[in-house]
Amino acid sequence: MPKHPVTWRDQLRYRFENTLSKGTIAIIGWLALASTVIVVIAALTLSIFGIRQNPDDPASSYSLIEGAWQGLMHALDSGNLAGDAGWPLRILMFVVTLVGIFLVSILIGTITSGMEAKLDELRKGRSRVLEHDYTLILGWSSKIYSIIGELIIANSNQKKPRIVILADRDKVEMEDDIRAKFESTGRTVVICRSGNPLDLDDLEVVDPHSARSIVVLAPEADNPDIHVIKSVLAITNNPNRKPEPYHVVAEIREERNMEAARLVGGQEAIFVQGEDLIARVTAQTCRQSGLSVVYTELLDFDGAEIYFQNLPELDGKTYRETLASFEESAVIGLMRADGEVLINPPMDTRMRADDQVIAISEDDDTVVVNSGKSPAADIAAMRKGKKPETKPERTLILGWNEKALAIVRELDNYVAPGSELIAVCQRDGARDQLFTLTQSLGKMKVRFSDNDITNRAVLEALNPETFDHIILMSYSHLPIQEADAQTLITLLHLRAIADQKNVDMSIVSEMMDLRNRALAQVAKADDFIVSDKLVSLMLAQLSENKDLEKVFKILFSAEGSEIYVRSIADYVATGVPVDFYTVLESAAERGETAIGYRIVRHSNDKDQGYGVKVNPKKSDKITFAAEDRIVVLAED
Repeated sequence: MPKHPVTWRDQLRYRFENTLSKGTIAIIGWLALASTVIVVIAALTLSIFGIRQNPDDPASSYSLIEGAWQGLMHALDSGNLAGDAGWPLRILMFVVTLVGIFLVSILIGTITSGMEAKLDELRKGRSRVLEHDYTLILGWSSKIYSIIGELIIANSNQKKPRIVILADRDKVEMEDDIRAKFESTGRTVVICRSGNPLDLDDLEVVDPHSARSIVVLAPEADNPDIHVIKSVLAITNNPNRKPEPYHVVAEIREERNMEAARLVGGQEAIFVQGEDLIARVTAQTCRQSGLSVVYTELLDFDGAEIYFQNLPELDGKTYRETLASFEESAVIGLMRADGEVLINPPMDTRMRADDQVIAISEDDDTVVVNSGKSPAADIAAMRKGKKPETKPERTLILGWNEKALAIVRELDNYVAPGSELIAVCQRDGARDQLFTLTQSLGKMKVRFSDNDITNRAVLEALNPETFDHIILMSYSHLPIQEADAQTLITLLHLRAIADQKNVDMSIVSEMMDLRNRALAQVAKADDFIVSDKLVSLMLAQLSENKDLEKVFKILFSAEGSEIYVRSIADYVATGVPVDFYTVLESAAERGETAIGYRIVRHSNDKDQGYGVKVNPKKSDKITFAAEDRIVVLAED
C-alpha cells in the first residue's frame, strides 16, 4: 500500500500527543501557554487599537502591562465583565472571558484528576520507604499478627521502632486488618506496602538494605517453600545489595526443601522448619507437666527472655560461680568469642573476658552482676536425691497429620524401653505409615485403631485416664475450620471424662487456625494448645537476635541439655523457707542449671502462671511442698 505523506500537521499532532502523555504537569504547561497567548493577544489589541476603559476619557487608554493584567483578570473571573464600558472593550473581554472559562475548567479537571491519581497511587502503597533500622516482614499469613504483637512488646523501650510489611495484598486492607487486631501499636509504627516480595523492583520500595532484620513468611498457597526460597534469593543476590551481611529469618514448611534453602541463604539466613518445631515441642511438653508454660515464657517477649551479655568482670570465674553471680537473671550458658554456644556446660568451665553470658532476664539492662558477694547457699537445706528413674510410659495419639510421624520419632528419643503408643484415627494411609516407622523405633511398641475420635463412647472405651500423655492432632486433609471443630469436640469430651472421673490428664492439642485457639480456653498447665503461634514466636525472637538459633537448636533437640521439670524434694528440703541460691547450688551439685520452679497448688491458676515461675528473684524465700517441682537444664 502507498504510504501517506507526513504533513507538518501530522508532525505537530504527534509531538502534541507525546507531550500530553507525560501527565498532569504537561497538561498544565499547555494550559499556561494557551492562557499566556490569550492574555498577550488581548493586551496587544487593547494597546494597538487604543481601546479605552472609559470611551469619553482619552486618558483611560490601556498600556501594554495594564492590558495584560486586565486580560488575565477577565480570563480568571467572569464577574469582571460587569465593570466594562464601551462595546469594543466588552466584546474583546467577553471573548477573553469565554476562552478563560474553558481553560480554567480544563485546569480544574486536570488538577482534580492528577490528585486522584496521586492518592490512588499512595493507596496502592507504591511510595518508597525511607526508614532505617526497622524490621521488614515479607509476605502475609495468619502468623503475621503474632509476630507484630511480639515485636510491639520487644520495641516498647526503643526510640523510633518501625515494622515495614511488603505483601501481595491491598495496602488499605492490610492496614485495616492490623487495626482490627491491635487497638494500639504503642510506640511502634507499622508501615504497609503492596508488592510481590519476589520482584526486585517491588523489593526496592521497602529498601531491604536499610532493615535491621528481615522476616520471610511462607504464604498460604501451594508450594509455599518455593516462594520463601525465591524471596531470600531476591535479597541475598540483589544487584543493589549492601556489602554487610543481611539478617534474614525465614519459615520453611517441608524438611526436603531445607537444603536448597540453606544454599540460597548461606550465612545470612536462618530457617525455621515449622512442622519440625511443633513436633519437638509437642513431644517434650506432653511428657512434663508445666513445661509448656516454661517454653511460652522463653519464646514470647512478655516477661522473661533470653539475652546475651558481655561481662568482663566474670573473667576467670567458673560456670558454677557465674550461676550465683546474678540476683535477677538466670544464667543458662555462655557463648564463646568464635560463636560457639554452650548450654549448661560442665560446672568447672572457665569464663573468658570476651565470652558472653546467656541469661534469662526481664530485660537486657537487668543482666547485672551482683555488686557485693552473693548470699551463701543453705547447705543444711540441700538434698542429694537420686536422679529420677525412667519407667515405661503410655501415650495416646488421637487424630493424624504429617507431623504425627515426627512426634512419634521424637517421643522414642525420650521414653524408657517398653513404652507403648496407641494411635486412634480415621485417615487413609495412617496405619501403613505408622507401622513402617515402627521398624526404626527402639523403645516404643505401637498399636493402631481405626475409630472416630469425636465419638464419646470410643474415647471412654480407650480409658484415656490410664495414659500418661494424650496428644490430640488435627486432620490436616480436612478444611481448616472443620478440622479444628473436630479437635475442639474431642478436647471437650476428654475434659468432661477427666472431670467425671476426677483425674488430671496431660493433654496437648493442636489447632490449625490461631483464632480457634482462644475457643479451647486452656485451664491448666497440663492442658496445652500447640499451634503455628509457636513458629511466629520463634521467628519474632530470631529476628531480634540471630544467635538465639543456636540456643533453641540445643533446647529443642534430644541431644545436649534440655529443660526438665523434676521433683523439688530431690534438691532441697520441703516445708521450710529456702532461697533460690540454695536451689541453684543443689542443682549445680548434680551438674544441672536451675532456672525456675513450679508450685503445684497453683496449677489451675492462670494469673499465677499455672504455678510456673521462671527466673525467680534468688534472695526471696520460698517454702516448697513435697509435690512441687524444679525447672532445670540437664543432659537427661
